[in-house]
Amino acid sequence: MRGFLFVCSILGVMGLAFWAYQENYRTQQSLREVRDLNTDIGAAYERLNVLRAEWAYLNRPDRLRDLTELNFDRLGLLPLMPDAFGRIEQIAYPALPLGPIIDPIEVSSDNAPGDIE
Repeated sequence: MRGFLFVCSILGVMGLAFWAYQENYRTQQSLREVRDLNTDIGAAYERLNVLRAEWAYLNRPDRLRDLTELNFDRLGLLPLMPDAFGRIEQIAYPALPLGPIIDPIEVSSDNAPGDIE
């Protein structure tokens, strides 16, 4: 009986060692993936910052003004002036559609106003 317990103990320790070995490699693989993801995130942030800088450079007011002057014949763009804006009362909103009549009420009859039944 003592030998059986000894063999079971050794097999249990070997099983736990194998499990720990597997978990160690899974953990290392997960850490590598996290490191790669952090590298990718850093590169994406760097690209985003470059794109924001390019966008700011391309949207400079003096550059846009020069472009509108160069392409005035094709685009017909004019500078924004305060009198180019309208008032809210000038907007023609579409009429709201009427909903279906659910409970009709009859307001007239076939009888003339002076007729009494």
